[in-house]
Amino acid sequence: MNTIVRRAAFLFTAMVAALACGGINAATLRWSSQGDPQTADPFSQNEGLTNLFSQSVHDTLVMRDNALNLVPGLATSWQQVNPTTWRFTLRRGVKFHDGSPLTADDIVFSFERASHPNSQLRQYAIPVGKPRKVDDFTVEFVQDKPNPVTLEHATTIYIMSKAWAIKNKVERPLDFKGKEETFASRNANGTGAWILGTREPGIRTVLKRNPEWWGIKEGRANGNVTEVTYTQISADATRTAALLSGEVDFVLDPPPQDLRRIEENKGTKVVRGQENRVVFFGFDQMRDELLYSNVKGKNPFKDVRVRQAVYHAIDIDAIRSRIMRGSAVPTGGITPSITASNPEAEKRLPYDVNRSKQLLAEAGYPNGFEVTLDCPNNRYVNDEEICIAVASMLAKIGINTKVSTQPRATYFPKLEKYDTSMYMLGWGGAITDAQTMLSPVLHSKDDKTGYGSFNYGRYVNPKLDELIDAAATEPVPEKRREIIRQAIAEHNSKVHHVPLHRQMIPWAMRSNVTVVHRPDNALNMETVKIE
Repeated sequence: MNTIVRRAAFLFTAMVAALACGGINAATLRWSSQGDPQTADPFSQNEGLTNLFSQSVHDTLVMRDNALNLVPGLATSWQQVNPTTWRFTLRRGVKFHDGSPLTADDIVFSFERASHPNSQLRQYAIPVGKPRKVDDFTVEFVQDKPNPVTLEHATTIYIMSKAWAIKNKVERPLDFKGKEETFASRNANGTGAWILGTREPGIRTVLKRNPEWWGIKEGRANGNVTEVTYTQISADATRTAALLSGEVDFVLDPPPQDLRRIEENKGTKVVRGQENRVVFFGFDQMRDELLYSNVKGKNPFKDVRVRQAVYHAIDIDAIRSRIMRGSAVPTGGITPSITASNPEAEKRLPYDVNRSKQLLAEAGYPNGFEVTLDCPNNRYVNDEEICIAVASMLAKIGINTKVSTQPRATYFPKLEKYDTSMYMLGWGGAITDAQTMLSPVLHSKDDKTGYGSFNYGRYVNPKLDELIDAAATEPVPEKRREIIRQAIAEHNSKVHHVPLHRQMIPWAMRSNVTVVHRPDNALNMETVKIE
């Protein structure tokens, strides 16, 4: 048993006893979803469920409350010293789970680690600036260019213990796509509300409440859960059955087709809300010949008319009503939050099979072609079902589409290797600013800045890049909004991606469970109450 686990066991026992003396019933939360956290290394995978667990175990300089407002985290205050310098004052008395104190050295180390090429959060860490220790409780960040969303980016970088990382030889993020395993794959040492107890990939993850978390004194942990057991249940029917039988207390992603059944059951309930997430399709627009197609010597997706044909062939209303059971809002926009979009961008190209066929013929494919569509089968709501339905729609215009589905553990590394011709992706989280989509997903790949790290189609659009770069540094809100509008318009005119919808996210739970539903789809476990 390692030092953190031994210390967690001692603190856990003391906390349960204290709650009992105070007349509060300590509870264990058993919950599930279709996927599993990819790794305990907080920087090697930028994926929703992985981030949920990372932010439970680790804190960030700036955090969010349950309404997603920015609030102090490990930094109690901050100031912009000049247009390209930010100074953060650290919270005193904070301890990592192994008992060691938090200092400015840990902040500098974490941001440098998050900027490593293996990090999937480097596109957020680098724009915050180069970190510099002023003293043990003050850190400055010096930027190459002004960053109007510095505080938003600061919410995404989890703070690790420098000494712990050196001791366990995990000074850099693990190479997830290369299937690297390190001590950080299954172990963690943060300052967060939850201590990682057990990590068994694909089976279960156990967290124990950190009774020394600084947030308790500030009223940020008003729940009565002292231990969390997370279990991956991939099959929809099995996940629902586990909730109805009482085997689990909470399901993050109940199947839309089971919602009525769950609501009508006496012992369970459903809480609904809009998620900040847009789901879309992308295309390989870089290779001269697709990896997975019968077209030889050229790439159909390099022609905007082919991408438009795919767009026109998708019956989005059928997807919304038949597959999503109404739990989606169709969009022509490409930002996770509608607040970052505009009415013109939200308009979809109409469903028009004849127009699709005409465009394919004009592009030189009157008889269509064959292609493989890659999709996850346990990441987004009804992801596999959507892809199968779209394949059927594309068949009507002559694009014979083979659907290849994989669990997220193998799907995302496949995309990272650009081993795809057409793919499904979703993007979202707590940040509602458009830059969180523009820089990492819509920009061309830039190894220096980390921009375009999720542009798996590897297209290059100089005009779009110029607009995205301008939006990333423009300090005047009105000017920046106009630049963002132009960037989205340029993207949409070239159909670099085909948007589908923004997900609605119903959460299902036992009737005695109370949670705060969040649009970033993050379960804040320290505020969960079980009667």
